[in-house]
Amino acid sequence: MKRWGLIFFFVCFSLVAQDDITSSRQNAITRSVKKALPAVVGINVVQIQEFTYGNPFFNDDFFSQFFPKQKYYDKVKGLGSGFIISSDGYIVTNHHVINGAVEIVVTLTDGTKYPAKIVGGDKTTDIALLKIEPERKLKYLEFGDSEKLLIGEWVIAMGNPFGLFDINSQPTVTVGVISATNRDFGLVDNDHVYQNMIQTDAAINGGNSGGPLLNSNGEVIGMNTFIYSGSNTSKTSIGIGFAIPIHRIDKIISELKSNGKVDRYFTMGFRYQQVDQMIAKYLGLKELRGIVVSEIIKNGPAENAGLLVGDLIVKINDKPINSEYDFRKITLGDDLRAGDVVDVEVLREKKRLTLQLKLGKV
Repeated sequence: MKRWGLIFFFVCFSLVAQDDITSSRQNAITRSVKKALPAVVGINVVQIQEFTYGNPFFNDDFFSQFFPKQKYYDKVKGLGSGFIISSDGYIVTNHHVINGAVEIVVTLTDGTKYPAKIVGGDKTTDIALLKIEPERKLKYLEFGDSEKLLIGEWVIAMGNPFGLFDINSQPTVTVGVISATNRDFGLVDNDHVYQNMIQTDAAINGGNSGGPLLNSNGEVIGMNTFIYSGSNTSKTSIGIGFAIPIHRIDKIISELKSNGKVDRYFTMGFRYQQVDQMIAKYLGLKELRGIVVSEIIKNGPAENAGLLVGDLIVKINDKPINSEYDFRKITLGDDLRAGDVVDVEVLREKKRLTLQLKLGKV
Protein backbone atom coordinates (compact mmCIF):
# COMPACT_ATOMS: atom_id res chain seq x y z
CA MET A 1 0.00 0.00 0.00
CA LYS A 2 2.87 2.32 0.89
CA ARG A 3 4.45 1.64 -2.50
CA TRP A 4 1.27 2.67 -4.34
CA GLY A 5 1.08 5.74 -2.17
CA LEU A 6 4.63 6.73 -3.10
CA ILE A 7 3.92 6.19 -6.80
CA PHE A 8 0.79 8.35 -6.56
CA PHE A 9 2.80 11.04 -4.73
CA PHE A 10 5.55 11.12 -7.37
CA VAL A 11 3.03 11.22 -10.24
CA CYS A 12 1.21 14.16 -8.66
CA PHE A 13 4.51 15.89 -7.90
CA SER A 14 5.65 15.47 -11.51
CA LEU A 15 2.40 16.89 -12.86
CA VAL A 16 2.61 19.90 -10.54
CA ALA A 17 6.26 20.45 -11.46
CA GLN A 18 5.38 20.27 -15.16
CA ASP A 19 2.61 22.86 -14.66
CA ASP A 20 5.07 25.11 -12.81
CA ILE A 21 7.59 24.86 -15.66
CA THR A 22 4.90 25.63 -18.24
CA SER A 23 3.69 28.60 -16.18
CA SER A 24 7.22 29.92 -15.76
CA ARG A 25 7.66 29.97 -19.55
CA GLN A 26 4.63 32.19 -19.95
CA ASN A 27 5.13 35.91 -19.54
CA ALA A 28 3.67 39.19 -20.75
CA ILE A 29 5.30 38.74 -24.15
CA THR A 30 3.98 35.22 -24.82
CA ARG A 31 0.52 36.17 -23.58
CA SER A 32 0.47 39.23 -25.84
CA VAL A 33 1.57 37.19 -28.85
CA LYS A 34 -1.10 34.56 -28.20
CA LYS A 35 -3.74 37.27 -27.93
CA ALA A 36 -2.69 39.17 -31.07
CA LEU A 37 -1.58 36.37 -33.38
CA PRO A 38 -4.99 35.57 -34.99
CA ALA A 39 -5.36 39.22 -36.05
CA VAL A 40 -2.08 39.42 -38.01
CA VAL A 41 -2.23 38.72 -41.75
CA GLY A 42 0.11 38.17 -44.66
CA ILE A 43 -0.52 40.21 -47.81
CA ASN A 44 0.46 39.18 -51.34
CA VAL A 45 -0.07 41.59 -54.20
CA VAL A 46 0.36 41.82 -57.94
CA GLN A 47 1.31 45.36 -58.94
CA ILE A 48 1.68 47.12 -62.27
CA GLN A 49 5.02 48.94 -62.39
CA GLU A 50 6.56 51.22 -64.99
CA PHE A 51 9.94 50.34 -66.48
CA THR A 52 12.15 52.06 -69.05
CA TYR A 53 14.31 50.46 -71.70
CA GLY A 54 16.96 52.00 -73.89
CA ASN A 55 19.53 50.61 -76.29
CA PRO A 56 22.88 50.67 -74.42
CA PHE A 57 24.66 51.71 -77.64
CA PHE A 58 22.75 55.01 -77.56
CA ASN A 59 23.21 55.65 -73.85
CA ASP A 60 24.60 59.17 -74.05
CA ASP A 61 23.15 62.68 -74.23
CA PHE A 62 23.59 63.08 -77.98
CA PHE A 63 21.95 59.84 -79.13
CA SER A 64 19.24 59.99 -76.43
CA GLN A 65 17.77 62.99 -78.29
CA PHE A 66 17.07 60.75 -81.30
CA PHE A 67 16.60 57.41 -79.55
CA PRO A 68 14.77 58.13 -76.26
CA LYS A 69 14.18 55.38 -73.73
CA GLN A 70 10.92 53.48 -74.11
CA LYS A 71 8.45 52.94 -71.29
CA TYR A 72 6.68 49.69 -70.67
CA TYR A 73 4.55 48.24 -67.89
CA ASP A 74 4.74 44.80 -66.33
CA LYS A 75 3.24 42.83 -63.47
CA VAL A 76 5.38 42.49 -60.35
CA LYS A 77 4.66 40.41 -57.26
CA GLY A 78 4.99 42.04 -53.86
CA LEU A 79 4.27 41.21 -50.25
CA GLY A 80 3.70 42.81 -46.91
CA SER A 81 1.85 42.53 -43.63
CA GLY A 82 -1.35 43.83 -42.13
CA PHE A 83 -3.61 43.55 -39.10
CA ILE A 84 -7.34 43.13 -38.62
CA ILE A 85 -9.12 45.99 -36.83
CA SER A 86 -12.74 44.77 -36.89
CA SER A 87 -14.59 41.46 -36.72
CA ASP A 88 -16.12 42.04 -40.17
CA GLY A 89 -12.77 42.14 -41.97
CA TYR A 90 -11.29 45.64 -42.13
CA ILE A 91 -7.49 45.46 -42.37
CA VAL A 92 -4.83 48.16 -42.02
CA THR A 93 -1.53 48.13 -43.91
CA ASN A 94 0.94 50.55 -45.49
CA HIS A 95 -0.06 52.36 -48.66
CA HIS A 96 3.24 51.44 -50.31
CA VAL A 97 2.41 47.74 -49.84
CA ILE A 98 -0.71 47.94 -52.04
CA ASN A 99 0.08 50.95 -54.23
CA GLY A 100 -0.63 50.09 -57.88
CA ALA A 101 -2.00 46.65 -56.98
CA VAL A 102 -4.34 44.91 -59.41
CA GLU A 103 -4.68 41.87 -57.18
CA ILE A 104 -4.50 41.56 -53.38
CA VAL A 105 -4.71 38.30 -51.43
CA VAL A 106 -4.86 38.27 -47.63
CA THR A 107 -3.86 35.13 -45.71
CA LEU A 108 -5.07 34.54 -42.15
CA THR A 109 -3.20 32.51 -39.54
CA ASP A 110 -5.52 29.53 -40.10
CA GLY A 111 -4.38 29.42 -43.73
CA THR A 112 -7.59 30.86 -45.17
CA LYS A 113 -7.03 33.16 -48.14
CA TYR A 114 -9.33 36.01 -49.14
CA PRO A 115 -9.28 38.46 -52.02
CA ALA A 116 -9.16 41.99 -50.64
CA LYS A 117 -10.41 45.27 -52.01
CA ILE A 118 -8.92 48.67 -51.30
CA VAL A 119 -11.34 50.80 -49.29
CA GLY A 120 -8.98 53.75 -49.49
CA GLY A 121 -5.37 54.79 -49.27
CA ASP A 122 -3.43 57.87 -48.21
CA LYS A 123 -0.05 58.24 -49.86
CA THR A 124 1.01 61.14 -47.66
CA THR A 125 0.80 59.22 -44.39
CA ASP A 126 1.48 55.83 -46.04
CA ILE A 127 -1.70 54.29 -44.63
CA ALA A 128 -4.21 52.07 -46.44
CA LEU A 129 -7.45 50.34 -45.47
CA LEU A 130 -8.47 46.99 -46.98
CA LYS A 131 -11.64 44.90 -46.68
CA ILE A 132 -12.19 41.17 -46.93
CA GLU A 133 -15.52 39.32 -46.72
CA PRO A 134 -15.11 36.54 -44.12
CA GLU A 135 -17.78 33.92 -43.42
CA ARG A 136 -17.31 34.34 -39.68
CA LYS A 137 -16.42 36.98 -37.15
CA LEU A 138 -12.68 37.55 -36.96
CA LYS A 139 -10.35 38.26 -34.07
CA TYR A 140 -9.06 41.83 -34.22
CA LEU A 141 -6.53 44.01 -32.45
CA GLU A 142 -7.43 46.51 -29.77
CA PHE A 143 -5.83 49.96 -30.00
CA GLY A 144 -3.39 51.03 -27.31
CA ASP A 145 -2.44 54.60 -26.39
CA SER A 146 0.49 55.64 -28.58
CA GLU A 147 0.60 59.10 -26.99
CA LYS A 148 1.64 57.72 -23.58
CA LEU A 149 4.52 55.46 -24.55
CA LEU A 150 7.53 54.98 -22.28
CA ILE A 151 11.07 54.96 -23.63
CA GLY A 152 12.46 51.52 -22.87
CA GLU A 153 9.15 49.66 -22.54
CA TRP A 154 8.87 46.28 -24.23
CA VAL A 155 7.27 46.07 -27.66
CA ILE A 156 6.54 43.24 -30.09
CA ALA A 157 6.74 43.42 -33.89
CA MET A 158 4.74 40.89 -35.88
CA GLY A 159 4.55 40.38 -39.63
CA ASN A 160 5.59 38.66 -42.82
CA PRO A 161 9.33 39.27 -43.39
CA PHE A 162 10.64 37.84 -46.65
CA GLY A 163 7.30 36.09 -47.23
CA LEU A 164 7.81 33.55 -44.41
CA PHE A 165 4.08 33.76 -43.66
CA ASP A 166 3.51 31.70 -46.81
CA ILE A 167 5.29 28.66 -45.33
CA ASN A 168 2.83 27.86 -42.53
CA SER A 169 0.57 30.93 -42.22
CA GLN A 170 2.29 32.07 -39.03
CA PRO A 171 3.69 35.56 -38.53
CA THR A 172 7.24 36.18 -37.41
CA VAL A 173 7.56 37.61 -33.90
CA THR A 174 10.44 39.83 -32.77
CA VAL A 175 10.84 41.66 -29.48
CA GLY A 176 12.53 44.90 -28.54
CA VAL A 177 11.98 48.15 -26.74
CA ILE A 178 10.81 51.61 -27.66
CA SER A 179 14.07 53.36 -28.48
CA ALA A 180 12.55 56.81 -29.07
CA THR A 181 9.29 58.57 -29.88
CA ASN A 182 8.31 61.56 -32.01
CA ARG A 183 10.97 60.93 -34.64
CA ASP A 184 10.27 63.42 -37.42
CA PHE A 185 11.49 62.65 -40.94
CA GLY A 186 9.36 65.31 -42.60
CA LEU A 187 8.70 65.08 -46.32
CA VAL A 188 10.26 61.96 -47.89
CA ASP A 189 10.61 61.64 -51.67
CA ASN A 190 7.94 64.36 -52.08
CA ASP A 191 5.39 61.65 -51.32
CA HIS A 192 5.28 60.52 -47.71
CA VAL A 193 5.33 62.62 -44.57
CA TYR A 194 6.69 60.56 -41.68
CA GLN A 195 6.17 62.47 -38.44
CA ASN A 196 5.95 61.50 -34.77
CA MET A 197 7.32 58.05 -35.62
CA ILE A 198 8.00 55.40 -32.99
CA GLN A 199 11.56 54.03 -33.08
CA THR A 200 12.21 50.44 -31.96
CA ASP A 201 15.07 47.95 -31.98
CA ALA A 202 12.70 45.02 -32.57
CA ALA A 203 13.90 43.41 -35.80
CA ILE A 204 11.94 44.64 -38.83
CA ASN A 205 12.81 43.44 -42.33
CA GLY A 206 11.43 43.46 -45.87
CA GLY A 207 7.83 42.24 -45.77
CA ASN A 208 7.20 43.53 -42.23
CA SER A 209 5.70 46.74 -43.63
CA GLY A 210 2.10 47.09 -42.51
CA GLY A 211 2.43 44.73 -39.56
CA PRO A 212 1.53 45.72 -36.00
CA LEU A 213 3.82 46.96 -33.26
CA LEU A 214 2.30 45.80 -29.97
CA ASN A 215 2.71 46.75 -26.33
CA SER A 216 3.03 44.16 -23.56
CA ASN A 217 -0.77 44.06 -23.23
CA GLY A 218 -1.16 42.83 -26.80
CA GLU A 219 -2.59 46.17 -27.97
CA VAL A 220 -1.45 47.71 -31.24
CA ILE A 221 0.44 50.97 -30.72
CA GLY A 222 1.87 51.40 -34.20
CA MET A 223 2.35 50.05 -37.71
CA ASN A 224 5.83 48.91 -38.75
CA THR A 225 6.74 50.96 -41.82
CA PHE A 226 10.45 51.24 -42.62
CA ILE A 227 13.94 50.63 -41.31
CA TYR A 228 17.27 52.41 -41.34
CA SER A 229 19.89 49.94 -42.55
CA GLY A 230 22.88 52.25 -42.85
CA SER A 231 23.23 51.43 -46.55
CA ASN A 232 21.39 52.08 -49.80
CA THR A 233 22.00 48.50 -50.92
CA SER A 234 21.22 46.54 -47.75
CA LYS A 235 17.63 46.21 -46.56
CA THR A 236 18.23 44.08 -43.48
CA SER A 237 17.59 45.19 -39.92
CA ILE A 238 20.33 46.69 -37.78
CA GLY A 239 17.95 47.42 -34.94
CA ILE A 240 16.60 50.77 -36.09
CA GLY A 241 12.99 50.48 -37.22
CA PHE A 242 10.12 52.93 -37.33
CA ALA A 243 6.37 52.63 -36.87
CA ILE A 244 3.48 55.02 -37.48
CA PRO A 245 1.71 55.66 -34.13
CA ILE A 246 -1.77 54.18 -33.89
CA HIS A 247 -3.45 57.45 -32.85
CA ARG A 248 -2.47 58.91 -36.22
CA ILE A 249 -3.60 55.77 -38.05
CA ASP A 250 -6.97 55.85 -36.27
CA LYS A 251 -7.75 59.32 -37.59
CA ILE A 252 -6.79 58.46 -41.17
CA ILE A 253 -8.66 55.15 -41.38
CA SER A 254 -11.84 56.82 -40.10
CA GLU A 255 -11.71 59.14 -43.12
CA LEU A 256 -10.80 56.32 -45.50
CA LYS A 257 -13.73 54.27 -44.23
CA SER A 258 -16.15 57.17 -44.70
CA ASN A 259 -14.84 58.76 -47.89
CA GLY A 260 -12.34 56.36 -49.46
CA LYS A 261 -9.73 59.12 -49.37
CA VAL A 262 -8.28 61.87 -47.23
CA ASP A 263 -9.31 65.37 -48.31
CA ARG A 264 -6.37 67.68 -47.63
CA TYR A 265 -7.56 70.44 -49.95
CA PHE A 266 -7.85 73.70 -48.06
CA THR A 267 -6.73 77.29 -48.48
CA MET A 268 -5.03 79.63 -46.06
CA GLY A 269 -5.82 82.61 -48.28
CA PHE A 270 -2.35 84.00 -48.93
CA ARG A 271 0.66 83.61 -51.18
CA TYR A 272 4.19 83.69 -49.87
CA GLN A 273 7.87 83.89 -50.72
CA GLN A 274 10.77 82.24 -48.98
CA VAL A 275 13.07 84.74 -47.32
CA ASP A 276 16.11 85.52 -49.48
CA GLN A 277 18.93 88.04 -49.11
CA MET A 278 16.91 90.91 -50.58
CA ILE A 279 13.84 90.26 -48.42
CA ALA A 280 15.98 89.78 -45.32
CA LYS A 281 17.70 93.12 -45.94
CA TYR A 282 14.38 94.88 -46.55
CA LEU A 283 12.86 93.46 -43.35
CA GLY A 284 16.03 93.98 -41.34
CA LEU A 285 16.51 90.27 -40.63
CA LYS A 286 19.83 88.83 -39.53
CA GLU A 287 19.04 85.30 -40.77
CA LEU A 288 17.37 83.81 -43.85
CA ARG A 289 14.52 82.19 -41.97
CA GLY A 290 10.77 82.04 -42.41
CA ILE A 291 8.37 82.82 -45.22
CA VAL A 292 6.96 86.25 -45.96
CA VAL A 293 3.38 86.97 -47.02
CA SER A 294 3.45 88.41 -50.54
CA GLU A 295 -0.28 88.56 -51.33
CA ILE A 296 -3.56 88.34 -49.42
CA ILE A 297 -6.57 86.80 -51.16
CA LYS A 298 -9.59 89.08 -50.77
CA ASN A 299 -12.23 87.79 -48.31
CA GLY A 300 -10.09 84.72 -47.65
CA PRO A 301 -9.01 83.10 -44.37
CA ALA A 302 -5.80 85.13 -44.09
CA GLU A 303 -7.62 88.46 -44.50
CA ASN A 304 -10.24 87.40 -41.96
CA ALA A 305 -7.47 86.45 -39.53
CA GLY A 306 -5.79 89.85 -39.88
CA LEU A 307 -2.70 88.75 -41.80
CA LEU A 308 -0.97 91.51 -43.81
CA VAL A 309 1.39 91.62 -46.78
CA GLY A 310 4.94 91.75 -45.42
CA ASP A 311 4.19 89.65 -42.34
CA LEU A 312 6.98 87.17 -41.65
CA ILE A 313 5.49 83.82 -40.65
CA VAL A 314 7.76 82.22 -38.05
CA LYS A 315 5.50 79.55 -36.50
CA ILE A 316 2.33 77.60 -37.22
CA ASN A 317 0.74 75.80 -34.28
CA ASP A 318 3.93 76.49 -32.32
CA LYS A 319 6.10 74.71 -34.90
CA PRO A 320 8.97 76.77 -36.37
CA ILE A 321 8.79 77.84 -40.02
CA ASN A 322 12.40 78.28 -41.10
CA SER A 323 11.80 77.61 -44.78
CA GLU A 324 9.25 76.69 -47.44
CA TYR A 325 10.06 73.05 -46.66
CA ASP A 326 8.88 73.49 -43.05
CA PHE A 327 5.68 75.15 -44.26
CA ARG A 328 4.90 72.27 -46.66
CA LYS A 329 5.78 69.70 -44.02
CA ILE A 330 3.30 71.18 -41.55
CA THR A 331 0.48 71.82 -44.00
CA LEU A 332 0.80 68.31 -45.45
CA GLY A 333 1.88 66.25 -42.47
CA ASP A 334 -0.19 67.64 -39.61
CA ASP A 335 -3.44 66.22 -41.02
CA LEU A 336 -5.01 69.67 -41.24
CA ARG A 337 -8.47 69.95 -42.77
CA ALA A 338 -10.73 72.74 -44.01
CA GLY A 339 -12.45 74.23 -40.98
CA ASP A 340 -9.52 73.69 -38.61
CA VAL A 341 -8.18 76.74 -36.77
CA VAL A 342 -4.40 77.17 -36.64
CA ASP A 343 -2.25 79.59 -34.67
CA VAL A 344 -0.04 81.64 -36.99
CA GLU A 345 2.80 83.51 -35.31
CA VAL A 346 4.12 86.42 -37.35
CA LEU A 347 6.79 89.07 -37.03
CA ARG A 348 5.37 92.49 -37.94
CA GLU A 349 7.41 95.65 -37.50
CA LYS A 350 9.68 93.81 -35.04
CA LYS A 351 6.69 92.74 -32.94
CA ARG A 352 5.47 89.16 -32.58
CA LEU A 353 1.76 88.53 -33.03
CA THR A 354 -0.25 85.30 -32.89
CA LEU A 355 -3.29 85.19 -35.17
CA GLN A 356 -6.01 82.53 -35.37
CA LEU A 357 -6.61 81.46 -38.96
CA LYS A 358 -9.51 79.21 -39.95
CA LEU A 359 -8.62 77.07 -42.95
CA GLY A 360 -11.03 77.57 -45.85
CA LYS A 361 -12.49 75.19 -48.39
CA VAL A 362 -11.04 75.20 -51.88
